Amino acid sequence: MSPTIQSMVVPVSDIDAAKAVYTALYGAPHTDTPYYVGFNANGFEVSLAPNEQTDGPVAYADVDDLDGMRDALLAAGATEKSAPRQVAPGARVCVLADPNGNPIGLRGA
Repeated sequence: MSPTIQSMVVPVSDIDAAKAVYTALYGAPHTDTPYYVGFNANGFEVSLAPNEQTDGPVAYADVDDLDGMRDALLAAGATEKSAPRQVAPGARVCVLADPNGNPIGLRGA
């Protein structure tokens, strides 16, 4: 299966202010917590996260084997920005960077 980009995480410093803007764009969020606000944008997940340590939004590619894909990208010249971490039952994420510093998010088991 080819990796599919189905989500984007937007780092925010003021989740309530950002939530107002994204609610005006996408409608009411399906998940609304102090640490995560999620919107369904026609099947694409747009998430606001106040504690993300990134320079901007990160698109996450869903992969079958997160560790295998991570290893392949590191071997090809990517660098690690954040190590794999559990974000939900059965779901882990990590962020790598391409040789130009652009983020590559991976999401999988």
